[in-house]
Amino acid sequence: MQGGRRLHGDVRISGAKNAALPVLVSSLLTDGWNTFHNVPDLADVRTIKRLLTGFGAEVEGCETLRINAGKITSHEAPYDLVRTMRASILVLGPLVARTGRARVSLPGGCAIGARPVNLHLKALRAMGAEIELRDGYVEAIAPRLKGATMYFDISTVTGTENILMAATLAEGTTILKNAASEPEIVNLADVLTGMGAKIQGAGTDVIEIEGVDALHPVEADIIPDRIEAGTYMIAAGFASGDINILGCRPDHLDTVIAKLSEAGMKITPVEGGLRVVSDGNITSVDVQTLPYPGFPTDLQAQMMVLMSLGGGTSIIKETVFENRFMHVNELIRMGADITVDGSSAIVRGVSCLRGAPVMATDLRASASLILAGLVAEGTTEISRIYHIDRGYEHIEEKLSALGADIRRVKGKT
Repeated sequence: MQGGRRLHGDVRISGAKNAALPVLVSSLLTDGWNTFHNVPDLADVRTIKRLLTGFGAEVEGCETLRINAGKITSHEAPYDLVRTMRASILVLGPLVARTGRARVSLPGGCAIGARPVNLHLKALRAMGAEIELRDGYVEAIAPRLKGATMYFDISTVTGTENILMAATLAEGTTILKNAASEPEIVNLADVLTGMGAKIQGAGTDVIEIEGVDALHPVEADIIPDRIEAGTYMIAAGFASGDINILGCRPDHLDTVIAKLSEAGMKITPVEGGLRVVSDGNITSVDVQTLPYPGFPTDLQAQMMVLMSLGGGTSIIKETVFENRFMHVNELIRMGADITVDGSSAIVRGVSCLRGAPVMATDLRASASLILAGLVAEGTTEISRIYHIDRGYEHIEEKLSALGADIRRVKGKT
C-alpha cells in the first residue's frame, strides 16, 4: 500500500465476529432451522460453519445464515479446525447440555497471551460434568447438567458465553458471578431468550439462568462490530480524515468516542451512525485497556499507531492480555518511537512514519499495521495477512472506497 492518502466517505460496519461466533454455536441447543442475519463473511465464521457441519448440522447461506442442528451425528471438535481459533471452545457447553457429551480439542488462535479454558472446565464440573483432559482434548460427559452458583476468578467473555449456553438446558438455576458484560454477551442472551431460555442480568456482572427442558429455533440479528467501527474511527485520525461510520452502535463505543475526542478528533452523530473528522493534529492521551465498558484490548494496537503521531508522549497500559505488544517491533521498523516496560508501552509522537516490509503477528496487530501503512510515507508491504481475514470483512475494499491506495497481492499471505 502507498500511504498519505486522505480518507473520506462512508464505510458500513459488518456484523460483529465476536457476537456471530457464539450466536451461531447456540444453534446446537435447538432442533430445527435457526436464521441469523448480518453474519460477517470472515475466516473465523467459516471455521465455525465447518465445525457445525462436522457435528451433523445443516448450514445454508452467508450474510443470512440458516442452521439446523436437529441431528447431532458427532461430538468431536477436531484439532485441525480448533487449532486456528480459540473461540471453538464455545461448542463445549452447548454440546454437553444438548447431547450429554463432547470431545473438543484444546484451542489455538492468536498468540496474544494465555487465555486458559480452566474457568470453563471448572464451571462445567460445578454443574456435574465429568471432565478429563486426554491427548490434547477435553472430554466431558453429563447426562444432564445441574444448576450451580459460580464465581469467575477473572472476567472471561468466552467462559461466560460457554456456561451461559450450557445453563439454558441445565436442571435448576445457574448464577454466574463476575460474568463478562460485553455487548456480544447481551446479543447472545437475547438470542437464547428468543429460543425460550430464561435469563436475567445479561450485560451486568451477575447473570441468572433458569434451565428449561428444551429450546426452539429463532430468527435473530448479529449486532454490528464495535471493533471494526473503532478501527475505522481511528483511521479517520490520519491525513485529515472525514469518515461516516454507518451501521454502528454508538452506545457500544462510548469509551472509544471519549478517548478519540480527547485526542482531538471530532465525533458527531449522523443518521445511521457517526461522523468522525480529524484535522490531522493528534493530541497524545494515555490509554488503559479494560473489560467492557473500558477501552477495548482489541483496539489497543490501532490506538498505538494513532498515538505514534501524537503531539507528545502517551502511556498505553495493557491489562487484559499479557502478550499483546508484538506489533511494537513492527511499528518501530516504520519509525515509531515506542518503549515497552512490562505491561505498558511508552509512545512518543514522531513527525511521520515510513513505509517498510512488516509482518502481522495476530488479528488486531494486522489492523494496526494496515493503519500505519495508510499514513506512512512510501510503500508498506504486510505479510501474513491471513490474520486480518479472521476479523475484518473485505477490509481492502472498504479502505479503497475511502480513498486508500491498498491492494492484496495474490500469492502472498
